Amino acid sequence: MQTGPNAVATDLEVRAFRDEHWAAVHAIYAQGIATGSATFETEVPAFERWTAAHPPEYRLVATHGGEVVGWVAASPVSDRCAYAGVLEHSVYVDERLRGQGIGRRLLDALIDRADASGIWTIQSGVFPENVPSIEVHQRCGFRIVGTRERIGQLNGTWRDVLLIERRKP
Repeated sequence: MQTGPNAVATDLEVRAFRDEHWAAVHAIYAQGIATGSATFETEVPAFERWTAAHPPEYRLVATHGGEVVGWVAASPVSDRCAYAGVLEHSVYVDERLRGQGIGRRLLDALIDRADASGIWTIQSGVFPENVPSIEVHQRCGFRIVGTRERIGQLNGTWRDVLLIERRKP
């Protein structure tokens, strides 16, 4: 796979997640977990749990040269009807290709799908140390709502999380 600042620009495709993408999605998710700054998860969930939590219309992958290089997935924040238009999402990019616009393309595609289906809010929690994630989200119209202080522990350490959201105009 070619790397570098312009390697992905001409050959990136965002498409619906298919079951055969799971091995690559799993590997990219594991890379994110290994950073210690992407999620409270300490291991990738089982395929069945992951797919059950994320409706098919909100599971996308980015491919470059036919290889999965990133993914985004969203799930409803609640089953209560008042929150029917609110999703919580995650976005991950292969460590070899971070900083090349893949996360932005995935977020833009998710936003387009969400807007078209009546979703009015997309939210997530981001560790304050994950500056690249905060920046790409802000470029996609997300704002920081506030800090959830000491909201959870990761490997025995209490962590803050920035609550971010994007509202449909």
